[in-house]
Amino acid sequence: MIIDLPRFIASERGSWNEFDAMLNRMDDSTGERPSLDQAKRFHFLYQKVSADLGRLSTFASEPELRRFLESLVARGYGEIHETREKGCRWNLVDWFFIRFPQVFRRHAWAFHLSVAITMFGVALGGLAMVLDDEAKEAIVGPGFAHLLKNPVDRVREEEQAAKDSGSDRHASFAGFLMTHNTTVSIKAMALGMSWGVGTILVLISNGIQLGLVVVDYVMAGQTVFLLGWLMPHGVIEIPSILIAGQAGFILAQAIIGRGSRRDLAQRLRAVRGDVATLIGGVAVMLVWAGIVESFLSQHHQPVLPYWLKIAFGSAELILLVWFLNWAGARAVHDEKGGGSE
Repeated sequence: MIIDLPRFIASERGSWNEFDAMLNRMDDSTGERPSLDQAKRFHFLYQKVSADLGRLSTFASEPELRRFLESLVARGYGEIHETREKGCRWNLVDWFFIRFPQVFRRHAWAFHLSVAITMFGVALGGLAMVLDDEAKEAIVGPGFAHLLKNPVDRVREEEQAAKDSGSDRHASFAGFLMTHNTTVSIKAMALGMSWGVGTILVLISNGIQLGLVVVDYVMAGQTVFLLGWLMPHGVIEIPSILIAGQAGFILAQAIIGRGSRRDLAQRLRAVRGDVATLIGGVAVMLVWAGIVESFLSQHHQPVLPYWLKIAFGSAELILLVWFLNWAGARAVHDEKGGGSE
């Protein structure tokens, strides 16, 4: 029986942290096998942590510490009984089509927060447009001067230009948008280092501009043009920025560390793989959005009918929702089933 609980915790903490660090190294390894001494040390620490968990479970206090030890024992058990080969498990195709959506779903709370904050910005931008016709001059950023035009005039110009404009104009503008959106996404992720404050500001700013543009075109009676112009690339581009914000909030949570007994370095190591996976997936999505922007979104009626562009965007949206919510689920099920035999 433990007589002095604080003394027990202080004396055993080093072994627990060592086992946690060893598990983190195994998670990050690329298939390198441990040496005999390392394997013996791992087995010793696994048994020690398991025994400490048994001793600590007799106390009603320290529930967080007990959960920490339970997670260590569970992870250690998984490593001991692991049958999959590491290192070549995730090739690029598996990484994007399996791991990326799995990580997205694991941190769904952060994505929902990103959506909520962006929608708050959309509401602010739309309200500003309704209350003040000159709001867009004050809000729209540099590089988007075409949005300052009256929507009716812009639609007329775009449809006329569609008959004789060259592809260079479309490609250069798509390149600008791809660069701009990648920059916004990286900012949304990296500013998670500011405890999430910078990520919030980026998402609100992006939402304000989106809300302003949408309300401007709807009020001018150009909803069909708006959908045909925005949907083909926007249904990929906008979620990309939301996922970048999701990565930023995951990073912010790790930095804040509320309720965690790990130090800052351990918390950052624990989330770095997921953050990198999300922002990498965002990069792939933005490349696709840029291609669609160049070869579809910027070509208007009569060259491409709006219904065709809207249908294409709708199909993209359905596939994206399926991909993020269900892709990779079978892989997880197969791994669990294989491990139970």
